[in-house]
Amino acid sequence: MRQSPDAHVLRSTRDALLCSPMALTRLSISIADAHNADALSGVLETLDPAPSAQSIFRDEPVSGWRLDAYYHAAPDLALIVAAAQTMLPSLSEADLVLAAVPEENWVAVSQAALPPIAAGPFLIHGSHDRAAARGKRYAIQIEAGEAFGTAHHASTRGCLLAFERMVRRQSFRRVLDLGCGSGVLGIAAAKRLPAASVVATDIDEVAIDVARANARLNGVAGQLTLAVAAGVDHALLRNYRRFDLVFANILAEPLIALAPRLACRVAPGGHVILSGLLNSERHAVRASYVASGLTAHTALSFAGWTVLILRRP
Repeated sequence: MRQSPDAHVLRSTRDALLCSPMALTRLSISIADAHNADALSGVLETLDPAPSAQSIFRDEPVSGWRLDAYYHAAPDLALIVAAAQTMLPSLSEADLVLAAVPEENWVAVSQAALPPIAAGPFLIHGSHDRAAARGKRYAIQIEAGEAFGTAHHASTRGCLLAFERMVRRQSFRRVLDLGCGSGVLGIAAAKRLPAASVVATDIDEVAIDVARANARLNGVAGQLTLAVAAGVDHALLRNYRRFDLVFANILAEPLIALAPRLACRVAPGGHVILSGLLNSERHAVRASYVASGLTAHTALSFAGWTVLILRRP
């Protein structure tokens, strides 16, 4: 979102609003420190409805932080307060401010304000920051459009850092990005592993269109095979049979539901990187994949979110 000059963007919880233009409701909460603001952002993500976008800013006039959450319709403040008080007992409904937001093309506005994001050797940037990316070997231009994913969310950035940690130790020939959104993880794999065959799927046809355009922007269209697919039963994935590396940056509930079938798509000695889960959800997700034949390898935490790395023996 566009902010005042004295506001500092810490992160955007969802990288772009899904529709444009639209009327929105903004929920603002002032919080003393960045850690609690970030944790409260994670709490809001677990509620129904979840915000369409979130941003955390340094609120200089009051020497604190402000969490702004954007909704398509006014949220239930009592529900939010009850959930928030589990970590911030002093929070009350009086600390929450609701305001209508004028209709605007929020996708364009939010993307124009997003700074480049560094994740290991990767620099994820929009078209407005091409100059900052010049000369970077693994610069990736991502225009999210109506698809999720610009690497500003901690789970996406965590996947990139986990991937770089792994690729320094071994190479991968067949890579799957399941639930690819804008395609950032699949594109990163294609750039980092130029000899690999990369498949990217998403349940949303719009996301696949966006990912295909981003693959062309980054010169990896010939290396990246894209398909609209729900889960891992698509004919394209059956043709590939098993993958050396699988990214699945979605949510805890679908990750658990997919565990038996997704584990079967991991080749012997292959790895899966799971993300999109809160720290509190990691044990249940890990247990479902261990029960499906994988071995827990590493758990990394980023701003309240967990990235799990598991391996098929």
